[in-house]
Amino acid sequence: MREKIAGEITLSSDAGKTIRKWREEFSVSQQELARHLDFSPSVISDYESGRRKSPGISIVRRIVDGLIELDEHTGGEVLKRYDMGEKHDCIISISEFNTSLPGDEFMEMMEGENLTPHVPLDCHIHGYTIIDSIKAITALSSFDYLKIYGWSSERALIFTGVKFGRSPMVAIRAHPLKPSMVCYHRPEHVDALALKLASLEKIPLIKIDMPVGTIIDRLRKLT
Repeated sequence: MREKIAGEITLSSDAGKTIRKWREEFSVSQQELARHLDFSPSVISDYESGRRKSPGISIVRRIVDGLIELDEHTGGEVLKRYDMGEKHDCIISISEFNTSLPGDEFMEMMEGENLTPHVPLDCHIHGYTIIDSIKAITALSSFDYLKIYGWSSERALIFTGVKFGRSPMVAIRAHPLKPSMVCYHRPEHVDALALKLASLEKIPLIKIDMPVGTIIDRLRKLT
């Protein structure tokens, strides 16, 4: 986990933005992290905003260790979530991107149709999960549900086998983790409840018609 986070920060074209992504993933405030690391309160803010140049390896290591230590002090919930184990049967494909992709660019790449045009596409996508919605409904436990989020909840969840679109959005509504975007692959119908839930959560809901194999091929080029 340390290597994953540190590597992503070090290799990122915007280290500050990546630090912020992981700090928010661990639900740690700038002040809390600075206090734990015995930094000046403004240090974390300055790195994330770019007011300070990208941190060196030693600072990155301290930041990563600090996030993990703070999580361990509160029961290690984030670390447990990222202990994925084997991929669940309902997951057709899952991966992380090398760099984040704006929501509008993701939709364009997928040749998608925005079903919630009033919800802004200003989200950022860090990865994707393609999910067999029928298997997810019948076999996905509350613990296994965490596995669909991979390394980050800032991802596109792409559901196949959608009939009405209610169940995926109900599950997302009920769970504290929220994706950046939800996509339905060739849905038979998308009813008003699914659209309402997407709007309430401010999550763009996208319809995709291209074959699943094509979706995977296009997305793997980003990983």
